[in-house]
Amino acid sequence: MVKEEIRIKKAIVHILDSTIGMPVLSDEELDFGSEFSDFLKEHISKISSGDDGKSCEFYKQESEVYRMLEQYSDDFFVDISKDMADFLYSIMNSNIDIPPADLIVVRFKYGDGEYLGLLKMNYKSLYTHRTLSLEEGKNTNEIIRHKSILPPESQKLSEAAIICLDDLTVQVVEKKYEINGEKTNYFSYLFLKCSSHMSHKSKLSIVTKAVEAVQKEGYDELSQYEAQMKAKSIMQEELEEKGGFVVEELAERIFEEKPELKVAFQDKMEKYDLVKEEILPQSETTTRKYQKQHLLTDTGIEIKIPMEQYKNPGSVEFITNPDGTVSVLIKNIGHLEARF
Repeated sequence: MVKEEIRIKKAIVHILDSTIGMPVLSDEELDFGSEFSDFLKEHISKISSGDDGKSCEFYKQESEVYRMLEQYSDDFFVDISKDMADFLYSIMNSNIDIPPADLIVVRFKYGDGEYLGLLKMNYKSLYTHRTLSLEEGKNTNEIIRHKSILPPESQKLSEAAIICLDDLTVQVVEKKYEINGEKTNYFSYLFLKCSSHMSHKSKLSIVTKAVEAVQKEGYDELSQYEAQMKAKSIMQEELEEKGGFVVEELAERIFEEKPELKVAFQDKMEKYDLVKEEILPQSETTTRKYQKQHLLTDTGIEIKIPMEQYKNPGSVEFITNPDGTVSVLIKNIGHLEARF
């Protein structure tokens, strides 16, 4: 979602501080201006446009939140938001590892669609100042630690959901916390009660790790670095030129000379049902690491090569020496700069 095209209609905040033993629920909507509206739009845009988001479907028979939304009306916005906040607080209060937060419920419009945003603002702990009045009109200034600072616009939220009110589809970002001794996605599993698909970021990470693992098994130590650099170069091309790739087609390119490794790679993808999956990351943050080749030698030297320079034989050359070692020749340097 483009931030400038999001139109905020309603908003309310509920305090879910599990350290005080009860939620503090608001009976009134927020009276917000353009500055706070921009704050909400920025967070909504990050959730909807980032690669951490997962598409989910409610378990209709089991989900309390789904039942609250089935007959949603703006006339009951405050009451429904309070019911959701109270239910979320009951989960938080039973699981001490879930961080305290404010829950901002936002009613907004984007294009022709009507949406509800559930933004869990986990508290940050930061220092601020405080002024105390003394006798005889004097003041004293102190530095105190404020434990209930909300995340700024620049920070991604750990747990949030955007619900399309037209069809009750859900997009979720979340983080696992320990529930009954096990790391669990409580936001989707316990609160929303919805089934989720992997995010594009998770899919891309799985594919990358699988390529690396198969190449380590299929190449000797000397050949591994070449195979891994070639694979990263191919992935970068697909991401830059096409915006993503189909896993099966990517495997054809990477393992065209090693069909047995392609089979091993596809076996790994089968476990995640990703063989024919199309991966289309949206955020530059997700794909940034594919824009450079990062090399680390056994002597501790690190080299970072921009991908366009790596592909240019007039800039970088990798030479295999008679004794089996490798030399990296960096060519045609017009200027060198030392940085601390």
